[in-house]
Amino acid sequence: MRHRIAGRGFGRNTNHRKALLRNLVTSLFDNLKIETTVAKAKETRKIAERVITLSKKGDLHSRRLAMSRIPNKNVITKLFTQIAPKIERSSGYLRVIKSRFRPGDNSDMAVLEFVDYDLIKGESGKKKEKKKTKEDKKEK
Repeated sequence: MRHRIAGRGFGRNTNHRKALLRNLVTSLFDNLKIETTVAKAKETRKIAERVITLSKKGDLHSRRLAMSRIPNKNVITKLFTQIAPKIERSSGYLRVIKSRFRPGDNSDMAVLEFVDYDLIKGESGKKKEKKKTKEDKKEK
């Protein structure tokens, strides 16, 4: 019986499962949106939301705790400096949207993305547009 056993096993041993979820969270913070199976998306959301909450605090202790969960300095730096300051929510940073069935094995696929995806992604796009307009003025 599975009484009081939380989380999903994914048919993997502990180290493989941790590596899988760390890689998914890293990809999420890198790309701000990923597509994976529904079960993996739900487990990834749990880990990612805890790390985002740490990044909103922004102190050294939070950064070290985040590094213990996701050992990738570039991703943690991006999360603490670019993503977290733009998030105005106190919780519920991510959403899982069911998208399709995978052709190979017919498993449910889902998109895991930030709720404020347009705000986070859009501001970096606006900065690029401003740079282009300044360059256009120089050419004229």
